[in-house]
Amino acid sequence: MKAVIPLAGKGTRLRPHTHHTPKPLLKVAGKPVLAYILDDLVELGVEEIVFIVGHLRDTVEAWIRAEYPNLKGHYVLQEVQDGTAGAIALAEPYVDEDVLIIFADAVLEVDYGLTRTLGAEYGAVLWAKEVDDYQRYGVIVTNEDGTMQRIVEKPSEPISKLANIGLYYIREHELLFEGVRHTLANDPGPSGEFYLTDAFQYMVDHGSRLITAPVDGWWDAGKPETLLETNGHLLETGRGGVDEEATVEGARIVEPVRLESGVVVRGGTIGPNVTLERGTTVTESELRDTVVGPNSEITASKLHDSILGSDVKISHTSGSLLVADHSLVAGEG
Repeated sequence: MKAVIPLAGKGTRLRPHTHHTPKPLLKVAGKPVLAYILDDLVELGVEEIVFIVGHLRDTVEAWIRAEYPNLKGHYVLQEVQDGTAGAIALAEPYVDEDVLIIFADAVLEVDYGLTRTLGAEYGAVLWAKEVDDYQRYGVIVTNEDGTMQRIVEKPSEPISKLANIGLYYIREHELLFEGVRHTLANDPGPSGEFYLTDAFQYMVDHGSRLITAPVDGWWDAGKPETLLETNGHLLETGRGGVDEEATVEGARIVEPVRLESGVVVRGGTIGPNVTLERGTTVTESELRDTVVGPNSEITASKLHDSILGSDVKISHTSGSLLVADHSLVAGEG
């Protein structure tokens, strides 16, 4: 089994951070979003992955090669951002067997074992999560047996609350790519893009049975507020703690937090939901719902709902900040 991971997007909702850091490499609980996905695939036994690259492609490729040297990676440039179907079309020359398609916008907790136990009568698995705010998503309308009938983008009526999360196992890969080519040969959707979900509809219309499967956890990291929520979840479920080589002097720690090696905290209050990456120093400050990159300095500040890059310096500042690497924010102290 192979995998296809589209990584070409610019991550506009996470600017300014994504001006210099590819969205899949932004960290939650001290680990890039893409690393959570790749670790799951390695554990599953996937050895060959097609990466659809674009924005900051050199950074993405260098990181993957350095962190996962045993993976056989193919890097295919998506020159035109024409949608999910256009991205997956680029992988066709490399896919000659069952394939996982994973969009790297979230940390996922799913049973990948379904790829080994799927009944012969099914052509694909679409993982889906039941949500209350169904209007924000493409939702899967199912038959009584749980197979896909159709996918509706951002419905105004509650025809389904099963959100399409962007994770698929495709057994009938030849039919999938036939559907992708059919989609690209027709007019694009309202946004001017071609949707992979139209290729799934083609599969269904040509007799394939696409079964939906539940999701244990789907933690979005595609915009600041959801990235911070995901950070908090991961801190609560195994990624939190204070490293033995971190220093805390006279400060109040409110769990969950993650203080990495070399972090120094003097006075103030840290937490809840705060990640301080290695080498960062925080002095007489209050932080909650905040992620801070490595080697940064925060002094006499009160921050919440903030994402700070590496090597930043913040002093005498209050509020919510989105600050990219190597930045300086100084209030009046």
